[in-house]
Amino acid sequence: MRFLPAGDLAVSVELGQEISVDVNTRVRALEFLIQQKGLTGVVETVPTFSSLLVYYDPRAIAYEPLCASIAELVPQATTGVLPPARTVELPCCYDAELGFDLEAAAGRLALPVDELVRLHASAEYLVYFIGFTPGLPYMTGMPERINIPRLDTPRTKTPPGSVGIGGIQCCIYSVESPGGFWILGRTPLRLYDADAAEPTLLRPGDRVRFRPIARAEFDAIAAAVAAGPW
Repeated sequence: MRFLPAGDLAVSVELGQEISVDVNTRVRALEFLIQQKGLTGVVETVPTFSSLLVYYDPRAIAYEPLCASIAELVPQATTGVLPPARTVELPCCYDAELGFDLEAAAGRLALPVDELVRLHASAEYLVYFIGFTPGLPYMTGMPERINIPRLDTPRTKTPPGSVGIGGIQCCIYSVESPGGFWILGRTPLRLYDADAAEPTLLRPGDRVRFRPIARAEFDAIAAAVAAGPW
């Protein structure tokens, strides 16, 4: 465990150096404990793969006492303190127009397109944290057979809802943005809505599964999402 100052309003609590379920579970458990205890001076927490960024009000608590308070909670930061994880099923259309990198990714992996889709949709993914853009989940859980290097040249625009893979990770683009993941398909659900009571669809710790759908169902769900609250 290391405490690193992040400017004069935050501290980064590092609980490891690797991407692993164990380390990330401790990060999420520590965040949960800080929120449950209502730690003095803490105004926001931001989890990552292996660290927790804690923003605080220096008028309410100084850096050293804050670090000491967090250090007392770290031994308790285990799976046992976390609430049960949610399992979220997301419809995903692996249509060639929506999954515009699907065929190229299959070629790179030396797999038939149908097998790549099957392998991707058969896995259960863990949301490690939300970042890069609002609502974008960083997830692992892909079968090793479809681990693939990211694109050599990232694209400048990726449509929202695009489901992509790169390295050992899977992500879903929440808004239109640049990106370097291979896009296999798209979900018609909205991952981020600034006007909603809960702006992000997914949370750190969620378990995610993809349900393959045909283009007709994708279009129907997308129309329903566009027409009303989600």
